[in-house]
Amino acid sequence: MHLTTSSDQLQICLEIATEAALAGGAVLQSYLGKLEEISEKGRSGDLVTVADKDSEAVILDILNRHFPNHAILAEESGKLGNTESEFLWVIDPLDGTTNFAHQYPFFAVSIGLLIAGVPQVGVIFDPFHNELFCAAKGLGATLNRRPINISQTVELSKSLLVTGFGYDRRETTDNNYAEFCHLTHLTQGVRRSGSAALDLAHVACGRLDGYWERAIAPWDIAAGIVLLEEAGGKVTAYDSSPISIDSGRILATNGYIHPFLSEELLRVPSLPFKGILKM
Repeated sequence: MHLTTSSDQLQICLEIATEAALAGGAVLQSYLGKLEEISEKGRSGDLVTVADKDSEAVILDILNRHFPNHAILAEESGKLGNTESEFLWVIDPLDGTTNFAHQYPFFAVSIGLLIAGVPQVGVIFDPFHNELFCAAKGLGATLNRRPINISQTVELSKSLLVTGFGYDRRETTDNNYAEFCHLTHLTQGVRRSGSAALDLAHVACGRLDGYWERAIAPWDIAAGIVLLEEAGGKVTAYDSSPISIDSGRILATNGYIHPFLSEELLRVPSLPFKGILKM
């Protein structure tokens, strides 16, 4: 099936992505609290479960059935399909695996569609709270079918932020600890949820004012970028230049605090001690 980027065809993609996300979310719910085996994917703390794999399987089945000529990048399966296609589905079947494994209720399915490298469709489904976030380029953003918008916070000092820490945080001093400490003192608080997809969704619907993170993968943010931009927010690199989805870094805000948060990220001082990696 050949698709263009018309609104009608983006809507079709959005509906199919929604179907896939809901199916993946149903799989996650069926496994919650019932996992018998949890594995690591080579790096300490980077977990994978049968829930991740089975959720991804049902998502891939739906997408392949509707779009057999599209390319796919999935967290557990890697690159699939027609790698020459300008249509790339980017899938995280379980964003927040560590949370899920501990039955901490903050995890989601994330499905994004890039067309010629640009995120244009995004669906994030939180099956525990039954919250479905959907967006497509030019079609707006919704939560459970109702339009959403970013917050109106204009001062960094009155903002509530969220961030995360990469699996390599024990191996490098570039681990976001200094940024976390610095911005905790300049804002009303910085949260750490464990799900980048939901972080972006919550900025999009105004629950949070800004989000930044390093060591992030394309499947963590592809859907959320569309969602936030369609809700009126802004997504860039740390220095406010255009974001590269493969760069591993993201700055996402309601737009109002964007220049201030960018400035602070660029000027954050290093932590005052050297033994952090041995602690």
